Amino acid sequence: MNVKILGTGCANCKRAKSLAADVIKELGIEASVEEVTDIQTIMGYGVMSTPGIVIDEKVVGYGGVPSRAQFIQFLQEANAA
Repeated sequence: MNVKILGTGCANCKRAKSLAADVIKELGIEASVEEVTDIQTIMGYGVMSTPGIVIDEKVVGYGGVPSRAQFIQFLQEANAA
């Protein structure tokens, strides 16, 4: 599984990346976390409000840091697919 945090490096983007790493570790999921800061790449995902959350190339959220419960749900749904 590949998790991408789309953003320019703002505080919310860093929190989202940290949350992703924490939840992945907590759930014991085999996944990588990547921070994408290139504006053109971010726009290519159709994300205009950061941070954006992309799991296995599917945008699952954007415009704010999800709660821990939301992030767990994102990962579980992606893992089940």
